[in-house]
Amino acid sequence: MLLPHGYDGQGPEHSSCRTERYLILADQDEFVPKDLNYDNTDISSQINMKVAHPTTAANYFHLLRTHMRMPFRKPLIVVAPKKLLRYKGATSNIEDFTTGTRFEYIIKDQNPNQVEKSKVRKVIFCSGQVYFDIEEARAKEGKNDIAIVRIESLCPFPFKEVIAEMKNYPKASVTWA
Repeated sequence: MLLPHGYDGQGPEHSSCRTERYLILADQDEFVPKDLNYDNTDISSQINMKVAHPTTAANYFHLLRTHMRMPFRKPLIVVAPKKLLRYKGATSNIEDFTTGTRFEYIIKDQNPNQVEKSKVRKVIFCSGQVYFDIEEARAKEGKNDIAIVRIESLCPFPFKEVIAEMKNYPKASVTWA
């Protein structure tokens, strides 16, 4: 199910996507893996639906391709606001679609001016188009000691990828936007 409308402030017909409704219906609430050596395909086979917020064209492509190649069928809820069509950062290079590339459950911070990871003071986890607003504010203020990590899959939640990314920033506080 493609839900192309987000909270863009364009009136009632443009605010019909309420991701939380689908997350409430998802049955991953009680499932937090004890062992982080799991495969995301195994987790996907155990839950009742997938909910994703792809923020790049390549990740959207890989999400659909991966979903169709699964040996089982589950509902896929894709929150992809039309507003992302206008963002240059939501585009992808042709190399991002080729052999060896795949769906990214998280997209790590891509700030080329970021300070050394041990000196980062804050990590902001976010999902969807809000990333571009946060990135714009960070660039405007020149805050290179803040890392922004995009979570592309909300269900199944990428626990091992998030934990691994948090370990990269040992002195940073963590927040969700």
